[in-house]
Amino acid sequence: MDRPLRVAVVGAGPAGIYAAEALADQDDVPVAVDLLDRLPVPFGLVRHGIAPDHLKMRALADTLRHTLDHPSVRFVGDVELGQDLSVEDLRAHADAVVFTHGASGARRLGVEGEDLPGSLAATDVVAWYTGHPDADRARVEQAVARARDVVVVGVGNVALDVARVLARCPTELEATDMPQHVLDALAAAPVERITLLGRRGPAQASFTTQELRELGHLSAAVALTDTDGLDEESDVRAVARNLATLREFAEHVPEPGKATVRLRFFTRPVRLTGTDRVTGVVVERVSVDPADRLAGTRDTEELPADLVVAAVGYTGLDLPGLPVSGGVVPNEGGRVLRDGVVSPGEYVAGWIKRGPTGVVGTNKHDARETVAALLADAPGLPRVEGPDLVETLRARGCRPVLLENWRAIDDAEHALGATKGRARTTIHEREALRAAAWAQR
Repeated sequence: MDRPLRVAVVGAGPAGIYAAEALADQDDVPVAVDLLDRLPVPFGLVRHGIAPDHLKMRALADTLRHTLDHPSVRFVGDVELGQDLSVEDLRAHADAVVFTHGASGARRLGVEGEDLPGSLAATDVVAWYTGHPDADRARVEQAVARARDVVVVGVGNVALDVARVLARCPTELEATDMPQHVLDALAAAPVERITLLGRRGPAQASFTTQELRELGHLSAAVALTDTDGLDEESDVRAVARNLATLREFAEHVPEPGKATVRLRFFTRPVRLTGTDRVTGVVVERVSVDPADRLAGTRDTEELPADLVVAAVGYTGLDLPGLPVSGGVVPNEGGRVLRDGVVSPGEYVAGWIKRGPTGVVGTNKHDARETVAALLADAPGLPRVEGPDLVETLRARGCRPVLLENWRAIDDAEHALGATKGRARTTIHEREALRAAAWAQR
């Protein structure tokens, strides 16, 4: 069959775009790549995961968008697998499929009271402040509006992001692309105390030094920490830098009129208290033996909390027609395994391949490994004879968002930002995104 290899990439976040880039930038196998996303917009966690006040990191979207312009790549947004198309449908239109839809599920604390109003997963909060169309705005804003005392469970970068965003003053957020309702809610939030809880010691925390140091430079909040574990020494440079920063925080004192952000280690939540909503968190001191095993000490106390945010990790979600085990798709070097056997023409990349680890750039190497496997397999892959994917979608009544439509959304967000003197304001509602996509077209 004299045509390019048709490849469908499911997920237009960093992993998907890096996979599309690796496919489009090679000359050995001619390809035509459809880059699908269930949202009308691309960039995945760059748009809806990286905190809006990290302007330089979010600017990665400007680099990723070059792949969308490649003539061998077609962005196909607002298409949901399992609803608009099945995996079987996709296999009938593409010679190979690369699943890169990430790990958007939240891990739970597994403690009593976790389902009380005022208890949120970090994924809920992040989706809200980045303007994700699926964010539960009412639920989050009701919690934020009463959040004088906040407890964040976790000491990774996402936990620091949530704490930092809640602690910032309005002027520090003016340059971001947050939706206006988010800025208004944060400006009105009565936050006075934020406590971050880590089960292990400071040397075992997973945050990066850059993220940690940012807590020490907030205009409306003071970063504090207890001294437990700060006397530890480490030959690991990143850990040593973290410990040095935390020792600086340990010398800080609360300042009148400023909120506090306190990091507490060797502490875990036992249960959330309250009747109609969260009012506190019972925590227990934890000991860690030389084998890194945790043990409760039965030394407990209750911390006041109007808002509890669980930032304890992500997990992959089931996708109809695709095997998922332990939050990832079973695979060998990116080749999907079904019942322990390689499934020809099916591949994975990103978090759904390896789990929620690494930074955005980690996905580039990961995607290249998967694409190398796909290209090695290409000569033996059967070529399908189905019609064009977009034609099929339109015949089913779908209205996929293509590149020109995404550019219209992009223009609309810049125009919306300009009305407030900002570079950009994120459009958060799905119908508003669709309206922008098709305005005057």
